[in-house]
Amino acid sequence: MLVTFAFQKIYNHAIQTSMTSSSIGHWIIDMDVDVITIATFRSEQVADRISKILAVVDTNILWGNPVYSFWKHKYTEVKPALSNLVAAANLLREQLASTKTQPLPSVFEFSKLLKTMVNMKHYSSVVSVFEEMRKSGVPIDGFILTIVINSYCLMHRPDCGFSMLAIYLKNGIPFDVVTFNTLLRGLFAENKIKDAVNLFKKLVRENICEPNEFMYSIVMNGLSKRGHSQKTFDLLRVMEQGSTKPNAYIYNIVIDALCKDRMLDAAISLFEEMKQKGIPPDIVTYSSLIDGFCKLGQWEKVRTLFSEMVNLNIYPDVCTLTIVTDGLCKVGKVEDAEEVMKHMIEKGVGPDVVTYNVIIDGYCLRGQMDRARRLFDSMIDKSIEPNIFSYTILINGYCQKKKLDEAMHLFREISRNGLKPDIVTYSTILQGLFEVGRTDFAEIFFAEMLSTGLKPDLCTIQILLRGYFQNGLVEKAMLLFHEREAKREDIDIEHYNVLIDGLCKNGHFDKAHAFFEKLSLIGLFPNDSGFCVEGLLDEAKDTLRKMDENGHSPNDVTYNIIVRGFLKFGKTSEMITFSKEMARRGFSFDASTVELLIDAIAKLLIDAIAKDPSLLNMIPQFHLENKN
Repeated sequence: MLVTFAFQKIYNHAIQTSMTSSSIGHWIIDMDVDVITIATFRSEQVADRISKILAVVDTNILWGNPVYSFWKHKYTEVKPALSNLVAAANLLREQLASTKTQPLPSVFEFSKLLKTMVNMKHYSSVVSVFEEMRKSGVPIDGFILTIVINSYCLMHRPDCGFSMLAIYLKNGIPFDVVTFNTLLRGLFAENKIKDAVNLFKKLVRENICEPNEFMYSIVMNGLSKRGHSQKTFDLLRVMEQGSTKPNAYIYNIVIDALCKDRMLDAAISLFEEMKQKGIPPDIVTYSSLIDGFCKLGQWEKVRTLFSEMVNLNIYPDVCTLTIVTDGLCKVGKVEDAEEVMKHMIEKGVGPDVVTYNVIIDGYCLRGQMDRARRLFDSMIDKSIEPNIFSYTILINGYCQKKKLDEAMHLFREISRNGLKPDIVTYSTILQGLFEVGRTDFAEIFFAEMLSTGLKPDLCTIQILLRGYFQNGLVEKAMLLFHEREAKREDIDIEHYNVLIDGLCKNGHFDKAHAFFEKLSLIGLFPNDSGFCVEGLLDEAKDTLRKMDENGHSPNDVTYNIIVRGFLKFGKTSEMITFSKEMARRGFSFDASTVELLIDAIAKLLIDAIAKDPSLLNMIPQFHLENKN
């Protein structure tokens, strides 16, 4: 019954997903002979179903496969006159109907069956089969339990994965590092950073299992990808003190994290350290460092690293060179980026679609649409298929240049070339249409998007709201906003920012004030873009006072936003008064406010020096006095 149940699940998956005969055949090829030959079906009905699956398989793709060979061998033993897989499947059905007394297959065979189901991404079926195994008294081992835990994690339920630990204890199965690696990976996948770190600490502190290299890499990757570069670095130092020593892969994780956090000095120091320890850097190490220096525009360092790589017989791959082209494009050196790509081709390193997308985007950002389109066509000529990002980049470029006809023509090409426009592509076109005032067509286009089954995201709704306000269609904007409210759709602070900004720019200050007051009641406050006109700053002060009176004391974020508003409009005296109020409440300036304040002070100094150049002589004297 158990394997019957498993194959029922597989059969249902094949039918529900409309698998072609070719797909089913390739799936059979991927399965192990031992899994296919499990002969414990208790139901002739299921055997019929399996026969139906096998009957539609294109036998041409099975020649030479061990599964096909097995069936052919079985059929030749009994009926040499038969010569096709369907006959063998029918023979199998007859045989399975008479195997009711056969023993259950081994745990090893079941584990292979479960692994196959995981590879098919049929995770819930793995759990169901496992429950049937337990009911049928099949012995359970750690390998099978780990497969089930992994399935739970892939179903976004690591909590259920943890519940499996009780089965380990109940059956006297020792925990192993693979089990906890699986759970850690599941926690990080769900962004449960704190839980993952606490689990790792508990494993080490209570000596539950010795972390291996893979466990360290899971935790380090999880931390680094979420911006915790210092914690990643600290964990490296912990690892160095244990029995498992870091290798190049581990060092690469930390170096990449430091580079992404723009801590290039620390990254280079670690790079030199690994070389001193006899751990040779590889292409990944150099690519991370090159990426970091490219983003800082330190091209001499990039050249030095390239020379060092080549001297060590480490040659840049397409990923490394794409990093360089991206860095060049970001600082406007698009022609240089294209030269790098040509150099790649000369050296036998073929650029991929990502490389082309980077350079096409570079030309689009500079408004050089002819060059961008020429490169796009060149990519196709070289048999490199553009992806949806390629089209969206080019469409956005045309929209920015207000060439909507070209953008729409390219949009229609997407479907003809077998791709599907995504929400970003549609949103890009919508924004372009509103920019040129084609609101009627924008609404038709939006309806077309909805008809494809795509749902607008927050960004799309903001584009619609901003587009209506931009074209003076205040009533339509308000109707859309209220529809979102009525449907209890997600409305974040950015929606209110767009709303307040649009109402102000269209002269509806009373409505803007009403929404401003509403925000204080629901605990939200607009960001800098919400202060669209100077008059709204006075409204902000009144709103703060009312918030305070109603027991909703504003926080430091709110105060910082208003201070930035005063700075933005040059209201220095009001800013100073408000800053004193902040200090009295125990709040301080955040980084964004400090940066804006420094800019404001610098501007005042420049203006003052322009009026009285003698003030410039005071700067060295002031510096020396402070130094003493």
